[in-house]
Formats: sequence, C-alpha cells, structure tokens
Amino acid sequence: MPELAATTDSATTDSATTDSALTVTAELDLTPSDTAEVERLARGLSSDSRYRVDAPEWIARARDAWDEAPLSLRRAVRRFRRHSGPQGVLVIHGLPVDAAALPATPSTSDSVQREPTVASAVLAVLACGLGDPVAYRAEKSGALVQDVVPVPGKENFSGNAGSALLTFHNENAFHPHEPDHVLLLCLRADHDRVAGLRTACLREALPLLPEATRDVLSAPEFILRPPPSFGTDDTARAPQPVLSGADDDPDIRIAQIAVTALTPRAEAALAELAHAFDTAVRTTRLAPGDMAVVDNRVTVHGRTPFRPRYDGADRWVQRTFALTDLRRSRDHRPDDGYVLAR
Repeated sequence: MPELAATTDSATTDSATTDSALTVTAELDLTPSDTAEVERLARGLSSDSRYRVDAPEWIARARDAWDEAPLSLRRAVRRFRRHSGPQGVLVIHGLPVDAAALPATPSTSDSVQREPTVASAVLAVLACGLGDPVAYRAEKSGALVQDVVPVPGKENFSGNAGSALLTFHNENAFHPHEPDHVLLLCLRADHDRVAGLRTACLREALPLLPEATRDVLSAPEFILRPPPSFGTDDTARAPQPVLSGADDDPDIRIAQIAVTALTPRAEAALAELAHAFDTAVRTTRLAPGDMAVVDNRVTVHGRTPFRPRYDGADRWVQRTFALTDLRRSRDHRPDDGYVLAR
C-alpha cells in the first residue's frame, strides 16, 4: 500500500459535524516529472477530436495510455486495487486539470463532460487502471464523466447537486452491479475551502459493532432503493442484507437516505451502524488536482456542507465509476458498451 500520511485538520474540529480531528488516508504525491508525464498523456487524449469521451475508441486509447503512466502511479493504484487498506481511500495529489483553461463551473443537475479535456482524460486513464469505466443510463444520461457541482435551488438536495450535508452512502448500492470504485477529481475547491469528502470504512466501523448487530445487518431485512439522482423509481425490490461476503472483511451496500429497515431490530442495527460510521469518519478536503479513489465495496462517503455563490467559480468535482470485472455486468450493457441500461 502507499505510505499512510497523517495530517491534522483544525477546520474539521471546528465544524458542526462529528468528524475526527485526525485525518489518516493513503496518499500518493506525484513528483513534478510524474505530473508532467500524466499531463502529456492527458493532453494527447484531449486533443483527439475524432471521438467523444463516451466513445469506446476513446476509452481504448485511455487504456493504452495507462500503460505509459508513471510507475509510481501504476504501482499505487495496483496495490490499492488489490487491497484498499483500513480506510478504503487513496488520495492522489498533483494530477493535471488544466486549471487555467477551465470554463465557469456548471450549474445544472444534468451537467456532464462529453468532450475530451485534460481532466476527463485523467479520470478515464485512472479508471482503466482500476478496471473499466462505467455509467448508469438512468443517472446523468449515462455519461462516463459527470460533474458534481452545486445547483441553484438544490441546496438541500441529498445528492451530487446539493450543498447541504451529504449523508453516507455507497454509490448505486441498490444495483446488482454497483461500482467497485468511485473516482472524484477536484477541478475547483469551494470558495471558503470548507467542503470536505467524508469517508468511513467498514474495516474500521465493524469492530465497533457487537456480533448481534452484525448478524442483523447480514440478514435480508432491508430494502435499498435508487438515490434521488436516478429520479422516481417505484420498482418492487426484494429484501437484502446490508453486509455480505466474508465474515472478517465483508462488503457493504447502503445509502442512508435510500434504505428502509423492515423490522425493529433492523432499524436499531442501522442506528448502531450510523453511530459507528460517525466514529470512524475521516474528512479530506480536496484541492484542484487531487483525486480521491474510494473503494465503494467497503467504504461509504458523503460531504460536509458548504455555501456556494453561483458566480462561476464554485466547487467543481468530476466523477467516474469503475468496475474491476466488466464481464460480470454484460447482461446490463447493450452492445458490450460501458453504460448499464438497467
């Protein structure tokens, strides 16, 4: 694993959230020469006007570019993919985003990146290093690179368009093929530099729970529904567990705003799990050029509140999902593409 770096964030202590004052995350600091090499690869991809970001041909070029990425980056990602460590997050510093050429921060809920840019190329290349990029047709029109930006009138929306506290969740936990990894690349920080990525890894939260609670969370006593960003969904869904897999290192599927407990004991177990998450939480404030790679199988994430100004310079994060084994979702992907249609 990359070396663990511990940093104290006093702003976290002063916030209204329950975040720990000590942020400990697996981190990789690219050297100037490594940054320059990644930028060379990204500019080569972004200058190709023949294809859009979602074109299989462009993704194929991104996959080839991954082979040319700096060794330190490839090694850190490979190790993280094999085992994401106790926090389930890798933060990479020093990635190019072409900040001087960025347009105004988008301000609509459906904002995505279809045209090749340096930042979208970086996301695509890293996603190929983790496996393959994917998207979901019902969310953000199935774009592989999506904008996470504050939208006027959506301040209290519990999703990527909001600016109030975003509660803990796995991305698309309801789906049979949820992403294995979530890539979040910061293009612009918020004006006040207070917005923080909140993460809580099950590997740190699980030991805080009694065995009886773990047993309940492993029982099919919960209904998981799509998040608000997927729109209205009245599909009948079968009960399922929140925890699954190995007893000593299980996977988790949960979205605090989209999970329903079917029994009193299940409701109590969710409350205990929420408390464990709040105890194990880590906060990372991303700066431009920082990417957080979240292991979506074992780590939930959210965001602290912030105040947007809607002046074209608000916080701007771009997001891509990755599957380590694309083949398993073949029945959901028309024409063997990268978009899950159902």
